[in-house]
Amino acid sequence: MRVFEANITHQVSDYLNDNLKNVVSIEKANQKMYEAFGFIHFFDNDEDLQILKETISISQNIVSEPDRAEYGDFQTNTELANKVAFHLTTKNISPKIVIEPTCGKGNFIIASLKHFDNVKKVFGIEIYKPYVWESKFNIIDFYLNNPTENKPEISIIHSSVFDFDFKTISKENSTKGILIIGNPPWVTNSKLGSLNSSNLPKKANFKNHNGLDAMTGKSNFDIAEYITLMMIEVFQHQKGNIALLVKNSVIKNIVFDQNNNKHHIADIEKYSIDSKKEFNVSVEASLFYCKLNTEPEFECAEFSIYTTNELRTIRRTNRRNEERKSNRFGWLSDKFVSNIDNYSNAEQIDGKCPFEWRQGIKHDCSSIMELDKVNGHFVNGLKEEIKLESDLVYGILKSSDLKNTVIKETRKHTIVTQKKVGQETNYIKYDYPKTYQYLSEHQDVFNARKSSIYNNKPPFSIFGVGDYSFKPYKVAISGLYKTFHFTLVLPQNEKPVMLDDTCYMLGFDKLEFAVYSLILLNSETTMQFLKSITFADAKRTFTKDVLMRIDLLELAQTIDKSELQNELNYINETYNFNLTLDLWCDFINEMKPIESGQMELFA
Repeated sequence: MRVFEANITHQVSDYLNDNLKNVVSIEKANQKMYEAFGFIHFFDNDEDLQILKETISISQNIVSEPDRAEYGDFQTNTELANKVAFHLTTKNISPKIVIEPTCGKGNFIIASLKHFDNVKKVFGIEIYKPYVWESKFNIIDFYLNNPTENKPEISIIHSSVFDFDFKTISKENSTKGILIIGNPPWVTNSKLGSLNSSNLPKKANFKNHNGLDAMTGKSNFDIAEYITLMMIEVFQHQKGNIALLVKNSVIKNIVFDQNNNKHHIADIEKYSIDSKKEFNVSVEASLFYCKLNTEPEFECAEFSIYTTNELRTIRRTNRRNEERKSNRFGWLSDKFVSNIDNYSNAEQIDGKCPFEWRQGIKHDCSSIMELDKVNGHFVNGLKEEIKLESDLVYGILKSSDLKNTVIKETRKHTIVTQKKVGQETNYIKYDYPKTYQYLSEHQDVFNARKSSIYNNKPPFSIFGVGDYSFKPYKVAISGLYKTFHFTLVLPQNEKPVMLDDTCYMLGFDKLEFAVYSLILLNSETTMQFLKSITFADAKRTFTKDVLMRIDLLELAQTIDKSELQNELNYINETYNFNLTLDLWCDFINEMKPIESGQMELFA
């Protein structure tokens, strides 16, 4: 049965019908609901009271429930909510005030009522009106089935979390232990914006990214991250705790930004959940927990919510000792690492790479720009056979191609229209008329590219291109795959091979320098270092920021020379090279700083 588009059990419907059918005034109705269940302002207006009375007097009222998953609305099931609440009791948490900033159907509130005996006030904020009613109905149902449970004052408030005044709650309850609990939306601000949602923070670029960073997506953030930080900032000086289900990336970002924010939180913990089991979604998510009103801490311990609850029969001290064996990530001095305990094995190479890592070419127009070669002819993604001058066509590798240690051939090709970002492309019309005609025939595809980086740029513009793109020898790695392995990319048909924007690379003029770098990057030390600073659940395991931390000079100066020679011998034998270490000292000197600054192999 449904009322106000909200689910309501027959037990609750019958109760409300029996107790409100003769009530005329909203004041009397609200008084009854306060005395029975602790609700503050159960009805906001007379109209709601009359609609409810009329609706529940009818035996059936079936309305289909809308799918709100596109809004990041994944309602927490009762079992998981209870698991989280129970886990908090094992930490001796017993709040006086419970706040759920996006309470949905109220399962976390009910779990809190069940597990915390000393709660005096409950605040649930929810923008979706049917969920406001459903929370109220579910709470009534809980008390009808558990009449002896503690009944605090309960306020279920219809409001956007971004408009609600949490500071007033903090001031009015400054001496009472508080718990912020719940499951904020797992969706980004740009996604909600595309859905015309009003449930958005007033300031979208809340991390103050500027210029290209904001244009290319760094200003696109998770709504749950914004809400979690908002709760931390409002309540960080108040005794209490936060326990919110969020994506793993949100927890990592909060810990990373803690180095600058220095919020007064500590005992930061992450408890992984099985999102497929709990929500039927393929998202890496966990319970984020922290203690408020403490000296700032800068690391997070990782556990499983399931393992933790299985340990409930063990005494708390023993359990905590067991839990400490789990991984810890966060800040160690001025370095952010994914595994604090393993980091010490390779921290000596954590510095700055003397060569600049670059991302591959970005064009956002694969159906036109990326080509296969079939029977000597080029074929685009639209299955069109096309004729082009060969000068602007280069072999290209994608992340999925970087499987072998050395690559000499590519399965795909791409048109490279510029040698540097912003270069005028008029020359194509005169020097390469076939290529120009082909590109012009598909101008509409280029015009449809959504990214603002192409605005006011020459026709057929690309990004991620420069002198480095045309270096004959490259050492590359996929940013997407979780393989800690680097690949040597050789020229194809005496032309340099390009990489797409999911790959990262170093470019070299000398094969020896590229091979020396390859050996260093594929060393055990580098692998252990990267494993200690990368996150397995990241959208991109490797980024430029990560790769720039590999101090190749330090690694080159400390590597065992016999190991170096053995690796070089293996590469020579396997790939029919004839390389020596004669240029090793030149390679070292190339990486050393000079008076004018760090020397690079490319602009």
